[in-house]
Amino acid sequence: MNAARRIGVDLSSICGGRGLCGRCVCEPVLGRQQQHAIDSRLRHLTGISEGELRFRARRGLAAGRRLACRTHLLGDMVIAVPEESQEYRAVIRKSEVQVDIPLQPVTTLHYCELPKPGLESNRGEEATLVDALHVQWDFPELHLHPRLLPLLQRSLRDADFNVTVAIRDGREIVALWPGFRDHVYGAAIDIGSTTLAVYLYDLVTGEAVSQTSAMNPQIRYGEDLMSRVSYAMIHPDGANKMTLAVRAAVNQLLSEACEKANVAPQDCLELVLVGNPVMHHLMLGISPIELGQAPFPAATCSWIDLPARELAIVLNPLTRASFLPLIAGHVGADTAAMLLSQLDRLDERVTLLVDVGTNAEIVLAQGQRLCSTSSPTGPAFEGAEITCGMRAAVGAIERVRIDPNTGAVKYRIIGCEHWSDTEKFQKINPPVVGICGSGIIEALAEMARAGVLDHSGALRTSTVLPGMVRVDDCWRYYLGDPATSRIFIQQTDIRAIQLAKAALHAGVKLLMDALGCKQLQRVLLAGAFGSHIDPKYAIAIGLFPEPVAPTAAFSAVESIGNAAGTGATMALLNEQYRHKIRSKVLEVNKIESALAPAFQEYFVAAMGFPEAPEATGRPGRGRRRRAEART
Repeated sequence: MNAARRIGVDLSSICGGRGLCGRCVCEPVLGRQQQHAIDSRLRHLTGISEGELRFRARRGLAAGRRLACRTHLLGDMVIAVPEESQEYRAVIRKSEVQVDIPLQPVTTLHYCELPKPGLESNRGEEATLVDALHVQWDFPELHLHPRLLPLLQRSLRDADFNVTVAIRDGREIVALWPGFRDHVYGAAIDIGSTTLAVYLYDLVTGEAVSQTSAMNPQIRYGEDLMSRVSYAMIHPDGANKMTLAVRAAVNQLLSEACEKANVAPQDCLELVLVGNPVMHHLMLGISPIELGQAPFPAATCSWIDLPARELAIVLNPLTRASFLPLIAGHVGADTAAMLLSQLDRLDERVTLLVDVGTNAEIVLAQGQRLCSTSSPTGPAFEGAEITCGMRAAVGAIERVRIDPNTGAVKYRIIGCEHWSDTEKFQKINPPVVGICGSGIIEALAEMARAGVLDHSGALRTSTVLPGMVRVDDCWRYYLGDPATSRIFIQQTDIRAIQLAKAALHAGVKLLMDALGCKQLQRVLLAGAFGSHIDPKYAIAIGLFPEPVAPTAAFSAVESIGNAAGTGATMALLNEQYRHKIRSKVLEVNKIESALAPAFQEYFVAAMGFPEAPEATGRPGRGRRRRAEART
């Protein structure tokens, strides 16, 4: 182990080279090594030690592998270091996009053996522990958190003066356990307007051990952010009610995550939280009222570290909660996390990053230039405000196709891979519960293409079309046979989507003006909506300004999954990402859409459907005829 470290190979270790943790496992590569011009022989290593035999009996050790801390070099050797033994190994977080996260958490475990006290000892056992950690682990300045003093002497004597400590920021001992221990945990928490998500990680291995999610209970106070701000304005105790609700929900999710992974809540020492400005303020117990009125100032945009107990989170009393910085009063920590997750991918291409939720938060990047804004899309893209709408869950229609010649409709639902017009679908007969955001977008694009909608978004009721039914004074377009189908779209649903897409489109146009660019070259869609939407339909309904790249427009639109959760995880597992995002948000040019004169102009212009055909119903004719009219 010492030889490896002298040449810059950092081997992982918790036990400090005592043969207890098994983190420094390595594998000798035997034989003539031409590239190094040496003979790598087994006799160039010491024999298997008693410590290795004990470890193999207790925890197992694959044939041919050795513990670096218990093995000495006697001659030239080539040693392979597996990834799990590397100090700063990459953790691959698998989702729609793979993100490699070098493991370097702010809280680390260290095993320490202390000398037993004698009559000559008069400095106290806290000082003895700090001195031992300095000698054995080279920590120059450490202190023990005062809350641990009542536990110190019992912990030392329970394991013959051998303890494992958790050290935060290389400066403070925040937990200790008798004997050897090799697991400590942290959680990344995404506080969304609609959904809360908790991701629990082992900070020693970087492994994701459990995940939980639930609806945000604040929904009962308002579907969208402004509704919740209004609730706080109208009701003197409104903000406090919403704070208590979200904190209780986060506590419940943390408890469930720990239970699923068989982790003691006391062992979860680090939390990283992200959320939009309203969620950020309410979680911290700050009134969001100022965020709802010009000039929309946030109480703070800074990175925040505080004891988790101050957020009424019941874990370890010394658990720390860290909130990523806001980009502005209208662009939150969730957007900062999204930006962090994609920083290494940004280049000279004009790249749009957008998380479409109840409030679309948008970042436009080109090289080192960054600008951001938010647009009030409302909850329509998440299925709210839609008569038959629902979240993207099992039973929701997510794909829709309409034959422009016959008007026949087919769809696919989440949880079933078969289209509704197939025999397999009919045989399974899965329940169709509603339609989610991606489904409503595809439905409207297909309706426009088939002539069911005109360019303004109005239903064509002057001609008899399959699926069109009048109920009282309202026209409904059923996705299937009206006699059997429960799912339909009516004019109010279409208007809700038009308002949402126009707000997003206008916000993007403002950022393009700010950067002085004429077209988007890449669009990265975050969140559940981005995971389900088909890029060609996003373009078809005019969700983004055209053109999206001069060629291969559809491939220029990419889903990046829960980028806010990914960014929070990156900050949890590697302290360098914390420094990186704290400095990067200061470089972002903030644009307030509500105060921009051009926003309303862009908004109105984006209300229509660019793919809507003329009354003939032939696909694609509408755009061409309008282009001909302009020329």
